[in-house]
Amino acid sequence: MIALTRAGRLAEFLADLPPGLVRGLDGDWLHKARADQLPPEGDWTTWAVIGGRGCGKTRAGAEWVDALARGDSAFTAEAVGRIALVGETFHDVRDVMIEGESGLLNLPRPHRKRPTWLPSRRRLVWENGAVAQAFSAEEADSLRGPQFGAAWCDEIAKWRDAETAFDMLQFGLRLGTRPRSLVTTTPRPIPLIRRLLSDARTVVTRARTNDNAANLAPDFLSAVVGRYAGTRLGRQELDGELITDRSDALWARDAIEAARVASAPDLSRIVVAVDPPASSGARSDSCGIVAVGRQGERAYVLADGSLARATPQAWAASALALYHRLQADALVVEVNQGGEMATAVLAQCDPGVPVVSVRAHRGKYLRAEPVSLLYARGLVHHVGPLPALEDEMCDFGQDGLSSGASPDRLDALVWALTALMLDEQAAPRIRRL
Repeated sequence: MIALTRAGRLAEFLADLPPGLVRGLDGDWLHKARADQLPPEGDWTTWAVIGGRGCGKTRAGAEWVDALARGDSAFTAEAVGRIALVGETFHDVRDVMIEGESGLLNLPRPHRKRPTWLPSRRRLVWENGAVAQAFSAEEADSLRGPQFGAAWCDEIAKWRDAETAFDMLQFGLRLGTRPRSLVTTTPRPIPLIRRLLSDARTVVTRARTNDNAANLAPDFLSAVVGRYAGTRLGRQELDGELITDRSDALWARDAIEAARVASAPDLSRIVVAVDPPASSGARSDSCGIVAVGRQGERAYVLADGSLARATPQAWAASALALYHRLQADALVVEVNQGGEMATAVLAQCDPGVPVVSVRAHRGKYLRAEPVSLLYARGLVHHVGPLPALEDEMCDFGQDGLSSGASPDRLDALVWALTALMLDEQAAPRIRRL
């Protein structure tokens, strides 16, 4: 069943089974689980399930532990007799991992007896004698003596002294032929998470809250997911993304988040800035297209319409569409590399649109510094989430982006804010229609 799921042939297989057998499979975990909830293939030491709130991480962990304890051949070659259950506190282990709605005691077992929970001994015991023992990460020394064949660590990004507790657990993983651990967590940029994700012995599967929408309350999806989608908090807590900032970056996510607004006021001026690629084709840079408006001393970043590897006609059409949708005053186009061609393409597509050409005389970092100071003074607001643009901003240091790629979205933002807020001589003096 696992192999069929990974190969994308499960539906084809089920279509050939008798209806009664298909109904019997409905409660089977191997049939119901998503691919990211099933243990990966290969010779791994740690399986990290990184996901958003409510994405099914706990169910995946509980099913894995239960299968190991029972010796389910789909998960293990032999039953694992000693398993560690480690949470932030003992209460977290009991209330979530063991007694929780998706915990070990509440897994569907139509034909199996559930294990016995011995709270005074902090142990869960299966019929075959397998034992899962509960531990608190706050009591790392309690992991010094016992030994295990497997471990499940839940919400490790919340642990107070995560590295000490996790390292102490590793010394105890010494039973059986293949001792392994499962980490289920919503990520945070703590050192242990970074270490695990960069370890060649760690295999990562990822899931978003929306992946488990069928099992979540509709009100939660509309109220919580709808409200936080695309924000830093939402990307971390709902999409399971590890969001980090560079220490030398010109922008910090916390400052951007603090100044975010749901909508812009009536704006006196709006420009759409275009940072065109020097070439086109599969290896070309993206075309940065960002719209910004101004009211008084404040600016509002309205939209990021940037396109990757687009033809001149495609990005020109996108920039013009954004210009007309927002009823902007002008297009601001950088003309250092290929820009003269860009202005010509825009003129051909829509000759009535005013185009303001700007030319770079300083490096990207020096151009961006005064714009970052506008943010530091609280004068720039992002209207709603702009995740791709904000990723570039918070990864831009003196040597550019850490990936070495061109910061095209950021360049367009800098040109727009420079035109509106910093360079009154170059700013387009065109009244709104």
